[in-house]
Amino acid sequence: MTKQKKTAIIIGAGPGGLTAAYELTQHSTIQPLIFEASEHIGGISRTVDFKGNKLDIGGHRFFSKSDSINAWWENMLPSEDKEKVNPEQIDDVMLIKQRLSRILFLSKLFIYPIQLRMETFTNLGLFRTFKIAASYIKTRLSGKNKIKTLEDLFIHRFGKELYQTFFKSYTEKVWGVSCREIKPEWGSQRIKNLSVAKTILHALKENFLTLSSTIQKSMETSLISQFRYPKYGPGQLWELTAKRIEEAGGEIKLGQKVVALQPLKDSTFTVTVENQQTGERKQIQGNYVISTMPIQELIQALDTDVPDDVQKVANGLIYRDFIIIGLLSKELKKLMPDQWVYIQEPHIRMGRLQLFNNWSPYLTRDKGNIWIGAEYFCTEGDIMWELADHELIAMAVDELAQMEFLDKFNIIDAIVVRQPKAYPAYFGTYDHFPVIREYLDSFANLFLIGRNGTHRYNNMDHSMMSAMLAVENIVNGIESKDNIWEINAQDELHEDKRRN
Repeated sequence: MTKQKKTAIIIGAGPGGLTAAYELTQHSTIQPLIFEASEHIGGISRTVDFKGNKLDIGGHRFFSKSDSINAWWENMLPSEDKEKVNPEQIDDVMLIKQRLSRILFLSKLFIYPIQLRMETFTNLGLFRTFKIAASYIKTRLSGKNKIKTLEDLFIHRFGKELYQTFFKSYTEKVWGVSCREIKPEWGSQRIKNLSVAKTILHALKENFLTLSSTIQKSMETSLISQFRYPKYGPGQLWELTAKRIEEAGGEIKLGQKVVALQPLKDSTFTVTVENQQTGERKQIQGNYVISTMPIQELIQALDTDVPDDVQKVANGLIYRDFIIIGLLSKELKKLMPDQWVYIQEPHIRMGRLQLFNNWSPYLTRDKGNIWIGAEYFCTEGDIMWELADHELIAMAVDELAQMEFLDKFNIIDAIVVRQPKAYPAYFGTYDHFPVIREYLDSFANLFLIGRNGTHRYNNMDHSMMSAMLAVENIVNGIESKDNIWEINAQDELHEDKRRN
């Protein structure tokens, strides 16, 4: 007699949810069933197709210090370098790209992360360079200071002058609040151990050593100079993953939002999903639930007596939202090889500029056109979020013309994409997040993964790793969720410490 499969209900079809489902298909005893509220595969890592021009919502470098993640990507989409495949002849391929991103400040472009080059000192000028050096020396001589805020962390790593020059304005655009109101954990996760000392070491390596894969693996992620990128954008990988999941017997239901989650005494769940077009609801029984939905929404959906303190902390969690305006132009005023440019000018509302042609030449339908993305950070429901599409497009074009990137009369077409809950914030009630973690971890068969699922600003590879560990825990009957929470909370991925 054939043993009946157990069901793992997965909430969300982003990188975390899709990775979990794919990993589960490698185990014949558990059936993955994904419910995705939107009509899209890939979450924020999806690729938007606009009249044959492909838009990468947030800019996704495929780089990881984890051998397992790199092997996973290679299995899905082989690299042009390793497999000797020609992207002109094959579609399922990862391009190998040289990273270049710069900061626009004082109407000048600086290599990011900041590098010790004559160009940097020339752009800054002698006086500002002296102030930055003096400020950094003063910080180092002052000894260790208490790091209570993100501003404290930046100043401790780089000195006050360098922080104000290259970090303050952009970071406050992202979050909409002062760096003094943000917890340092965000900086610890995004810049890891990057510091002036690491930048000097990196400069020495670049000048005197060949950057082998081993050397790159030992570097801070922010300093990595090479990465993979799918020929048609990140969504290509996730659409292929979804196809393989379904070929292996997994199911993916789009336009189906999880609205209620009832824990049962036997550690299983009754999940209620709502069809986003018809409003029809149905219930599904699951042995396990793997959730990537925002924790605030998960707590609201729990059909049980949630403690008041947990509810209060969940209600106080804050998210930052995101708008990207895709602009098709005949040309730029100057040739730019960057993948993206960080806008550090305080008087410009734009936070970052993407140049999609430099991510992959295959993202544009007409190779003669320039395809760019103007990124704005906002909060759902605020003035910017509520602007009409034509107003957002006009604002982006005006600012790009003001920064002398393009001539507004060369714009051919445009699209606006709004992405809610793009970034979980490290303020609000975040200080009390352990209350939520302890409560949700008490449900034996509930696993939280991904960026919003853990309320942590994870990169794509971190979200994938949390999914892999969740599946390992399920398969091996491990009750503790500690290994999942350790992802991106340490200097190295937990995966590499455990397996490599």
